[in-house]
Amino acid sequence: MPSEITHTSRPVPRANTGSAVLNWLADTSTFLLQMERRIDPWLRPPFDALLRDPLARLVTALINWQRRDEGLQLAEEKPLPGETEYLDSIITTFEQQMRGLWKPGGMERGGNTKTHGIVRGEFIVHDNIPPAFRHGIYARPYSFAAWVRFSGPGPYITPDIDDVGFMSISIKLMGVPGAKLMDEEQHTLDLFGVSTPTFVTPDTRANAHLQRWSLKNASLFHFLNFKRPHMLDLIMQALFIKTQSSPFEAPYFSCVPYLLGEGQAMQYSVWPKSRQRTPIPRLPLRPPDDYLRDAMVTALNQGDVEFDIRLQRQIDPFRMPIENNAVLWPEKLSPRVSVATLRLYKQTFDSPAQLAFAKKLSYNPWHTIAEHRPLGNQSRARQRMYFELSRLRHTLNAVPHYEPTGDETFEQPP
Repeated sequence: MPSEITHTSRPVPRANTGSAVLNWLADTSTFLLQMERRIDPWLRPPFDALLRDPLARLVTALINWQRRDEGLQLAEEKPLPGETEYLDSIITTFEQQMRGLWKPGGMERGGNTKTHGIVRGEFIVHDNIPPAFRHGIYARPYSFAAWVRFSGPGPYITPDIDDVGFMSISIKLMGVPGAKLMDEEQHTLDLFGVSTPTFVTPDTRANAHLQRWSLKNASLFHFLNFKRPHMLDLIMQALFIKTQSSPFEAPYFSCVPYLLGEGQAMQYSVWPKSRQRTPIPRLPLRPPDDYLRDAMVTALNQGDVEFDIRLQRQIDPFRMPIENNAVLWPEKLSPRVSVATLRLYKQTFDSPAQLAFAKKLSYNPWHTIAEHRPLGNQSRARQRMYFELSRLRHTLNAVPHYEPTGDETFEQPP
């Protein structure tokens, strides 16, 4: 069946910029990054302990120094000039890339492409939340069933050691009451996070530029660009991407803001409660292609896995901007507050049928309620972008969109 088609990992495609020199530079930088990934677990801990956070604050200060204070209020949005045209460009480029990489019946997502696993979970809202945070799904203690997808960055499906060094999480809560901002699904609410605390681009203008270079398999030249450089964004991402040990052992950040009730904005994050680090097999030689999924299998064979859900309220409209998602919101200004627990129960999840189930689902940040409306130009773009790219994938795979209930069952491997 089309939905059963899965892709094995394959190398990152070679650059195709139209310039032999640029192709060589892009391919060489990819090779060097992949080699660094094999020794990164020995280099990263002391670097993170001593330098990462001070450097992140410095880069944030430099980004803010280049910005103009537009006098916006808390939770206030301001349309980006040319926003629709940039969005059209992003969608067109993604479609071209998806059609170039995959064939009908085996289309993959344009981003967050490689599925490490999709697992059952429970999202448990705490009963001792400060009053300012008690809005929407956090208004009262409650437990929602969830399907949680862990994935790699995309747009390719590569061996885990060869990806760029970050992961993503997509949480679909079920049984969420209230009218939804998209009528595509009636009972769900979707949450997203990536393992870097800022987004790779500040806005849709930069994102459109990035996607054009991504189509050429040479994203490096979005950042190292004489006409429109994005060096500070590159440095910020480089401070947090690393050789990952397990999808259960990294924090995840929304990077973009959402409403927290009327007139309040917030970002959310997902933090592993365990400090355990799974050894990466065979380093500095080549690990198994899917060692991150293997780590998930081992962990959930042994017991439950828990994450702490934290919210960070916008306090300063300039230092915690809505429309620029490359700025790190300072935790010293507004601490992250624990509001819920995401619990993944001991389970077996790696059957072919359950992995194929991930292809049936569509995640969209606008699968939500008004109290948590996504904010900012990149959030506005994601509504149509995610919808149209999901529809393309489902149509070409002949797999209709499916809204889960949490009652799904799958055959398990012997």
